[in-house]
Amino acid sequence: MKKYIDSIGFFLGWLAIIGQFILMIQNRQAEVTETIIRFFSYFTITTNILVVLYFTSRISIFKNSFLSKFSKNGNITALTAFILVVGLIYQFILRGTWQPTGIQRIVDELLHSVIPLFVFLYWLKFATKTDLIFKDITIWLWYPIGYFIYIIIRGHFSGFYPYPFIHVTEIGYPQVLINSVLVSLFFLFIMGALIFVGNKTRKL
Repeated sequence: MKKYIDSIGFFLGWLAIIGQFILMIQNRQAEVTETIIRFFSYFTITTNILVVLYFTSRISIFKNSFLSKFSKNGNITALTAFILVVGLIYQFILRGTWQPTGIQRIVDELLHSVIPLFVFLYWLKFATKTDLIFKDITIWLWYPIGYFIYIIIRGHFSGFYPYPFIHVTEIGYPQVLINSVLVSLFFLFIMGALIFVGNKTRKL
């Protein structure tokens, strides 16, 4: 059964990512190169890519490839934390900032609702939860921290910030710093909660 669930994750992930890429290119408001850079500047996109690479690594023909490192114990817990943050921030903060329609609505729901829920349920049912320790959080945090540093530096030169709560031009550095601290605390909470739940369910 698990291999079929992995296949569903593979299909949903690539469908959403490729679909969003095509839509951004078709509706671009900048040159193609800049649009591609902006596409990969969304935490939603980079996180969904990491998730789909995990499911790709679970497909039999890729299990012995370089993608196999995505299947290491603990990685799916980190990915679950990242994608849950994507979904929850979108639902409670960003959903009201735009109203996608048509195919864009479908892709948007896949990226921000369907896949986060799918990954969380997958983690609950299938993930190996051995060796989960709170110290892992210090390693997992490097991804969102690195992302934030990249966005702030690039935004300084390009003027493009993918999310309103880190838009320096509109809200200023002090507010961006406050928002980043709040998001970081949210990351810590989600990561800690998953490790706690994982350790509890492992003992049942």
